[in-house]
Formats: sequence, structure tokens, C-alpha cells
Amino acid sequence: MIGNFASLGLKGGVWEGALHIDEAPARIALTLSGRTVGLAEVEPEGEGLWRIRARVPAETLAEGMQTYMLIADDGEGLEAPRPGARRVGYLPLLAGEGLDGDLRAEIDLLRAELDLLKREFRRLATD
Repeated sequence: MIGNFASLGLKGGVWEGALHIDEAPARIALTLSGRTVGLAEVEPEGEGLWRIRARVPAETLAEGMQTYMLIADDGEGLEAPRPGARRVGYLPLLAGEGLDGDLRAEIDLLRAELDLLKREFRRLATD
């Protein structure tokens, strides 16, 4: 891992973050499954602080779990990451219909736990 990267989230298809490192790398590439899908913009924010912006290409989104990574290396353009490339940060994304059941199950579990807490609170309040 290179420097100290803090993800600032994904909004409007753009993943933003702040990278604390003395000098910006030659290239920061957005990768998915080992292939470069985009390049990040690197802008200075102050001494030793860089703003990183990477657009997540819509055509790379698919159902299921995907992990995008920011990779720093001395490569150019959209070529594959070079040997010695180092990870800056990662963004896991979950999407699709398969997720519905998982979310519903989690919500049902939370409701059941909340009902249990309410019953116990009422029992304690009446004692």
C-alpha cells in the first residue's frame, strides 16, 4: 500500500479520496480484475496531500460483488499495471437482484432484534 489513502466515497460515478504522500505517483490507474479501466485525476490539496478522483466506467458495472482498485505505478495511459505497482486504495461495490434477498434478510433480522428489545424494555418498565 502506498501512502495513507482515505476514501471520500462514490458520488455520481466518481470515486474520490485523499492521499497523504510526499510526492504524487507518475500514474494512478483504476483497475478491475487486474485490468486498467480508467485513470485517476491527481490534484494537489496542500503539502503532502493529494485529491484523487476516478470515474467508474458505467460499462464495467455488473451484478454481484466487484472490487475496484487504485494502483500507483510508472505506467502510461490505459496499459496494464506494471510490475512493482502498489495499491493505493480499493472500492468494493455490490449490485444486482441477488442483493435484494440479502438486504431483506438483514432487515428482518434487525426487526426481530428490535421487537425482542421492545418486549424486554416493556417487561422491565412494568416491574
